[in-house]
Amino acid sequence: MQHKSPQLTREEITRYTLRLWKIIIGLVAFGVILIFSIGLGLFGKLPSFRDLENPKSNLSSEIISDDGVLLGSYFVQNRSNVGYSEISPNVINALIATEDVRFYNHSGIDFKRTFTILFYNLIGKKQGASTITQQLALNLFAGHERARNPLKRTIQKLQEWIIAVKLERNYTKEEIITMYLNTVDFGSFNNFGIKSAAQTYFNTTPAKLTPPQAALLIGMLKGPSLYSPIRHPENALARRNTVLSMMKKAGYLSEVETEDFQKKDLGLKFKPTDYADGLAAHFRAVLKKDIQQAFEEQKITKADGTPYDLDRDGLKIYTTINSKMQQYAEDAQREYLKQLQKQFNQQWRGRNPFRGVEFLIDEGIKHSDRYAQLKDEGKTDEEIRASFRTPIKMTIFSWKGNLDTVMRPIDSVRYYKMILRNAMMSMEPQTGYVRAWVGGNNFEYFKYDQVKMGTRQVGSTAKPFTYAVAINDGYSPCFQVPNEPVTIDGWTPRGSRTGPLTVKKALARSQNYVTAYMMKQVGPTAVVTLAKKMGITSEIPPYPSICLGSFDASLYDMVGAYSTFVNHGIWTEPIYLLRVEDKNGSVIYEQKPKVVAALNEQTAYVMTSMLKGTIEEGTGVRLRSTYNIKNPVGGKTGTTQNNSDGWFIGITPQLVTGVWTGCEDRAIHFTSTNYGEGANSALPVFALYMKKVYADPSLKYTKGDFEPPKGGVNITLDCSAYSAAQDSIKLDQKPDDGTPF
Repeated sequence: MQHKSPQLTREEITRYTLRLWKIIIGLVAFGVILIFSIGLGLFGKLPSFRDLENPKSNLSSEIISDDGVLLGSYFVQNRSNVGYSEISPNVINALIATEDVRFYNHSGIDFKRTFTILFYNLIGKKQGASTITQQLALNLFAGHERARNPLKRTIQKLQEWIIAVKLERNYTKEEIITMYLNTVDFGSFNNFGIKSAAQTYFNTTPAKLTPPQAALLIGMLKGPSLYSPIRHPENALARRNTVLSMMKKAGYLSEVETEDFQKKDLGLKFKPTDYADGLAAHFRAVLKKDIQQAFEEQKITKADGTPYDLDRDGLKIYTTINSKMQQYAEDAQREYLKQLQKQFNQQWRGRNPFRGVEFLIDEGIKHSDRYAQLKDEGKTDEEIRASFRTPIKMTIFSWKGNLDTVMRPIDSVRYYKMILRNAMMSMEPQTGYVRAWVGGNNFEYFKYDQVKMGTRQVGSTAKPFTYAVAINDGYSPCFQVPNEPVTIDGWTPRGSRTGPLTVKKALARSQNYVTAYMMKQVGPTAVVTLAKKMGITSEIPPYPSICLGSFDASLYDMVGAYSTFVNHGIWTEPIYLLRVEDKNGSVIYEQKPKVVAALNEQTAYVMTSMLKGTIEEGTGVRLRSTYNIKNPVGGKTGTTQNNSDGWFIGITPQLVTGVWTGCEDRAIHFTSTNYGEGANSALPVFALYMKKVYADPSLKYTKGDFEPPKGGVNITLDCSAYSAAQDSIKLDQKPDDGTPF
């Protein structure tokens, strides 16, 4: 017996059809209402038109040298923007071929691709459907990470669509792809944006990226960790070759080119970006604090009234530093300090430098990062001391490079106490522009800046202040002084008797007795007044001993002060910041040097002549004998008590450069003046630096002499002529009673 299938009646078909249409219309209506609600911000605030015009992202601020070189950056995310013209077409082509081949044909949403991807996902082949514009919307405004919850993910996707359409209406395709490449995350090592990635992985710029390099970086976007060329080079190579194949398929590469590129290795020139990397790290640390202070004092804020953030607001900071001169200064320091450290270590071999000053070890322990960390962990002092006596693996600084070793932390404290520190600053006296700034040995290990932040006893580099007051008061550089002990208010300096000396020769040979004699004539108050006019900001007590440099000052102040002699008596404040621009190129801060007339022009020129004597016949003579610098150069060495500080400040008509050398603690020092004096511990760094500067014709520093006053010099500098004139005066002034002199 056969059973017939029940047939649907026309009424039932109509009813089912209506029900289906109701469902479809309901879903469409729900979608429209949902999209409308999302557009109104009911599921989270969407960016306004103003937000779209000014998308926010963390941009690093760049420090730029006077010759246009990037010295370094301040950042939380290492991200710097580049323009479309600064990006290689290889990068653009790789991105479009891989992420959005119909990029130029859609208006933010590629519906054709969306439905195709939807089909693939239904059959189990998961693929992404986001266009480049949608990915940009996610990066800029949708929280950067895709939601895991399906409902939230759906809402987020619709938000991306809305924002993507808005972006397409407000920006050109070139602007969208540029913004995208400036915001994408290239994985670990704090790389955000194509500029940072190109620099980190290939040590190049986005404009110079080759097809294989571009393919590698774009390939990383699928999974920055999974396709990292550092952590997973095999994955990265395979992914790069896949991207190259997609570029061929899209018509950007020929088959021959693709096969050739796929045979190449990764070709990395990897150098992760770190704050300590690059030139002038100590300078950049000081500069950051100065800018923050200036912005706060002058109430420089953004348009919305919020303060600028150097780590996030993408400022351009233009400085006076010359990148070549900075490199020469850092090279000169490393080159000579390697030798000097050997001399220092040799002097202390087999001896205990901490005998009588053991407290320095305890201070070093308590000031260490390790001590602070253990304290934070709740360790007792006994536990901390035990920890410092337990050997551990560590990397330590050496002048030959970082050394991996096993050492007790307490021994590392002793080790670093015995490392010589060195600082240098070089500036142009006429403009005040600082061209080189070496604040310490290695910023990674020694972060304290010794150019401006640190002050040390200046020793004999202070003597020119006393002599300048004397010359200004009418004393001749050829005036002869008995070189014998002098007592002022109960103070008698140590010195050596050599017979009478001219003032000029006494300065050249750094004789203490003659300097004290001149101090007795002019008085300490006048010397302090002049030193302050010449830019010394630290405290100088009006005691007679300041003529020998018993006070502390910074290298920054001392170099600025000596520049007064070269600049015809005008003190020009050393400056190193020119201007700061916001991310749009608008100038928000400019700095001009302060100028003070400190000395008359005649006195200033006489002082340059006297300081030349130091090099010609005094304590700086090795500048000529050892380093063969024959052009007109002046200077002054300085050595403090127990050889704790070694100084040399050298002057040329176009540059004034100061060098300081010493240990972290003044109690640790050279045992012999032959090694610890400024002529040995500081002058050679100056010499090596100047030889490098003069050897570079692009810097245009000449070897001419100091320029005399425009009206001529009315003070006799030739001491032979001065003596003859004095003898003539004596003969013309015979006593009335006829008796001879």
